[in-house]
Amino acid sequence: MAVVQDQLEIKFRLTDGSDIGPKTFPAATSVATLKESVLAQWPKEKENGPRTVKDVKLISAGKILENNKTLGECQSPLCDIPGGLTTMHVVVQPPSEKGTIIIRGVPKIIF
Repeated sequence: MAVVQDQLEIKFRLTDGSDIGPKTFPAATSVATLKESVLAQWPKEKENGPRTVKDVKLISAGKILENNKTLGECQSPLCDIPGGLTTMHVVVQPPSEKGTIIIRGVPKIIF
């Protein structure tokens, strides 16, 4: 049976290799709250930073985390070591706009 920790120490790895954190969060913290924390701590000198929480994708143990899940629900027994530091990767991906794009020479409509 997996053991769920009450507190998790997390650092957020940005695409350029720099980090935000580490910081300790309760296991009951939602992924949406983690994204808000990343947004608030985003280095001001970095270009192309996220504007909203919807622009941020968090990846842990190879999985994109869903906003409505808690840290406790996202823990991987294979990757998260009790008392250890968890690294989550941060990807900034602004929502796509509606319109038409061309994929392999074929127009596709985005809804």
